[in-house]
Amino acid sequence: MRILKTFNPRRRKVQERKNNAANNADTSDREIIMSRLIDAPRELVWEAMTKPEHVVHWWGPNGFTNTLEKMDFRVGGEWHHVMHGPDGKNYPNRSVYTAIDKPHRIEFCTGGTYKGDPNAIFEAIWTFEVVDGQTKVTIHLFFPDAEARKMALEKIGAIEGGNQTLARLAGYVIKT
Repeated sequence: MRILKTFNPRRRKVQERKNNAANNADTSDREIIMSRLIDAPRELVWEAMTKPEHVVHWWGPNGFTNTLEKMDFRVGGEWHHVMHGPDGKNYPNRSVYTAIDKPHRIEFCTGGTYKGDPNAIFEAIWTFEVVDGQTKVTIHLFFPDAEARKMALEKIGAIEGGNQTLARLAGYVIKT
């Protein structure tokens, strides 16, 4: 007698994401890249991104405030915060730092626990490059698949929100 296994749609979706990621060398359909040149030294911008006493003041799109619950800035460390939207809703976030190369690069996985985690909402790479005495900050987001990227663009305005976040970072760093 054959034993039927229970169908698990979540497990199937996770496996599909793994297969897509492994077979899709061209990731452009699941990426978003934004950058901004900030008129401040890289060390100052790095500090604003990595210190809890600073990041809480500028993180997120216009109109958002933050409650920082945990920021363990080390590879494998977790960052938990709640973004309070201008719509009155709370948006909890949980990320895990997957790579840190001071003061050049920070990588973290949001909604997952490791780089390549198929359960992640997205993976982020922030780079900090010195350009003519200023700092070019680039955010590179990787979504599990093109559908997740499309949803981020259409439902939450990921590019506009990311650009507003970079503008808020620039404004915060310049006035400190």
